[in-house]
Amino acid sequence: MAEREPTTVAAPAPSDDIWTKCPSCKEMAFRKEVERNLNVCPKCGYHFRVTVAQRLSLGVDRGTWRELMADMSIGDPLGFVDSKPYPARMEQARAVSGRNDAVVVGIGKIENRPVAIGVMDFEFMGGSMGVVVGEKLARLFDIARERKLPVIVFVASGGARMQEGALSLMQMAKVSSAIARFRDARLPYISVLCDPTTGGVAASFAMLGDLNISEPGALIGFAGRRVTEQTSNQQLPDDFQRAEFLLAHGMLDAIVPRHQMRFTLSRILAMLTKPRGNRGAGAGASKGKGRRGGEGS
Repeated sequence: MAEREPTTVAAPAPSDDIWTKCPSCKEMAFRKEVERNLNVCPKCGYHFRVTVAQRLSLGVDRGTWRELMADMSIGDPLGFVDSKPYPARMEQARAVSGRNDAVVVGIGKIENRPVAIGVMDFEFMGGSMGVVVGEKLARLFDIARERKLPVIVFVASGGARMQEGALSLMQMAKVSSAIARFRDARLPYISVLCDPTTGGVAASFAMLGDLNISEPGALIGFAGRRVTEQTSNQQLPDDFQRAEFLLAHGMLDAIVPRHQMRFTLSRILAMLTKPRGNRGAGAGASKGKGRRGGEGS
């Protein structure tokens, strides 16, 4: 009987998922190493985009996060159809992200300091701002005003959502009005601009913070390079819409690396909010100073 020829089984190729290529320095790195480094390239410091869950785990104290308005959603108010109907596009985005729209809002703590937080999800239709995004953010500012909490919004968006037409543009005014009411209550709003922040979002609540800070290298701007150059009839610098360029020209207050973001936000909150247990200390100190002045006169 003829012997069966031995068969050789090729060794499985290592999965490409274990490697990631940095878009900046073009170096390859272990994905796990990059994730352990808070999704920052260990070789050049390039900041990869992060998901909503990663953003919350990096910035919010464990066990303190409570999401608000998670079930809020919208139908198809304009009957919009491009390459596919708007409801089908929304259903696909919901299946991929596991949430109803492009922003998550809630209450949590940063270094044991309570704060109202909004996190935009660029993976959900490019973080585009529609009716639900505007409504959730406006309500977040109103809730924070009632509870006397500071607000931090992590922004990442391509702009207004074209499938909702003028309704999406109206959210710029709605959220800006809520911020104005919030500011009248003398409460701090910190806007953290992440990569990318563009369009109507950049032109409204993203740049309305009492402090506007950004991660390194974030793309921030209203219109794209081609439209801006054609409109201004000027040759623009390569980095004119990067965070570093905006900081140099006064459009940002600070650029904070991801490793320092949590600590920096905690320090800012400590400076801008009153200690909850010492609300009457200032009045008492002033009265004491007046009495001492009277005795010496």
